[in-house]
Parts: sequence; C-alpha cells; structure tokens
Amino acid sequence: MHVADYKKFDLLNGIGMRCSLFVSGCPHHCKGCFNAPAWNYNYGSVYTKELEDQIIQDLNAPDIRMSGLSLLGGEPFANVEGLLPLLDRVKRECKDKDVWCWTGYTFDEIMACETKRSMIGYIDVLIDGKFVLEERDLTLRFRGSRNQRILDVQKSLAVGEAMVWEG
Repeated sequence: MHVADYKKFDLLNGIGMRCSLFVSGCPHHCKGCFNAPAWNYNYGSVYTKELEDQIIQDLNAPDIRMSGLSLLGGEPFANVEGLLPLLDRVKRECKDKDVWCWTGYTFDEIMACETKRSMIGYIDVLIDGKFVLEERDLTLRFRGSRNQRILDVQKSLAVGEAMVWEG
C-alpha cells in the first residue's frame, strides 16, 4: 500500500482534531476529484510500520486532545489489506478515538463484498458515494456532492441498512 499524504493535525476531515491518512489508489476516477494524483496505486510513499506507529503515537499524544483517525484517498476500500492492521490497532490502543472514512463505494456495495465488509466494522462514520461533479455543493458539510451521504456505520450495521449520521 502507498500513502499519498499524512496530516498529523487536521480540522477539516471530521469532527475535532484528527490524524488524516490519504491512501493511494482509486478505481473510481471521479470527474473533478480533488485528489486525482492519488488515483495511482504507486503514488506517494510506501506505507510502513514506522508510519503506523507514528499514527498511533499521534492519536495518543498526551498534550493534544485528538478526536480520531480519518481515512481518505485515493480509495480506502481499495486498500483493505494494508489498512486492517492499522484499524485494529486504533480500536485496541486508542480507545476513545473514532474512525471516519471517505469512499466512492456505497454502504450497500461495501456490504456486498466480503473483503470490503471486513473493514467496515472498524469505522464509525462513513461518507459514501462517488463524487459527482454535476452535484457538487460547496455548502455541504464533510462531502463534496449532494449524492454523498454521511452514515453512522455502527448504527447501520445494527439495523442492517444505511443510517444517516446525526452528528
């Protein structure tokens, strides 16, 4: 897995101060994408155990109240194998942190794929759906186009259908 970028202090991608990991590789190629260079699976640098350790350390920094981890891309669900160990560590070692994830897949598409479904249980808030340039709306919170939804993943998993986040 390659990483397009890592931001230790991010106030834009989720609620509160966050660590944001931008993975490389995306099959969607949405017209007007804000991060088109990250479509390439080899863009950026190789993800390392050192970066993973740094993310855990940053999330648990005693002098800064970090809210959680945000996963963006590229496409996080195209990097399940690389992200699962990190997500498992976040849930075990960073007990009070949440995980937000932006994906071009819909919740239903994720649930229909065993590989993608293996990652969904680690996520708290999911922004789903491809970016659609014709539906772009700069007034939307945490998303770029009107077709995208902000979902409460744990609530969605409990009831078996996509449930809108009420945050």
